[in-house]
Amino acid sequence: MRKLIFTPLLAIALCGCSNTPASSVDTGPQRLRPEIVRVLPHDVTAFTEGLEFAGETLFEGTGLEKKSVVQAGPAGEAPRVKAALSPEIFGEGITVLGPKMWQLTWRNGFAIERDTATLAELRRVPYQGEGWGLCHQKDRLVMSNGSDTLTFRDPVTFAVTGTVRVGEKQLNELECAGDDVYINVWQTDRILRFNVPSGKVTGTIDASGLLTAGERTTSDVLNGIAAVPGSDRFVLTGKLWPKMFEVRFVPNP
Repeated sequence: MRKLIFTPLLAIALCGCSNTPASSVDTGPQRLRPEIVRVLPHDVTAFTEGLEFAGETLFEGTGLEKKSVVQAGPAGEAPRVKAALSPEIFGEGITVLGPKMWQLTWRNGFAIERDTATLAELRRVPYQGEGWGLCHQKDRLVMSNGSDTLTFRDPVTFAVTGTVRVGEKQLNELECAGDDVYINVWQTDRILRFNVPSGKVTGTIDASGLLTAGERTTSDVLNGIAAVPGSDRFVLTGKLWPKMFEVRFVPNP
């Protein structure tokens, strides 16, 4: 009987092996969790809709009619500057672009451009539909409206320049970090890490368990993601939460 002589090519053919590197295999989104670095106080009356750092200053936009404000100051301290919205306006997401910033409104149909230093209103620009979350990437704004789609807008005119589908509904508060957008899914403790160039969710973050059971009874949902400049850390909070959490996102087994 003839002997079967094994060669590297024959071995690959018989075992059905592939020479594709293991690192190139798509294993789906990375599972992550927040590792707490420190805990900071948070205004329990703040119905947080937007959270973003500009340098060492933390900007926060809050919601609810007759209670909506935008405020700024060092993280964990009383705000140094604060502006209240008109009683009929329900404030939403915010983003800071140097000397100016944008603030969304929920169903009022316009975005508010403000002076970053004083938070004074400069102008209002109308848009269609609802406003939820807002952040910025290089030369564009990224906006959510509660659907499964993110909208790109011009940072000066606020005109729509494009859209991208994420594939999950109720996309809410946003934080841009490089090519990634971190997205809070409304009414959940989940945060998605969405890579814009690839159009894929590359990470899912389980942020449950930050508050105690007692704190949960008087708090609303998770909603507030702010990247700490020059670091791998983020600050997380929620609507009517008594605390903010500075965290790193680490693998969740």
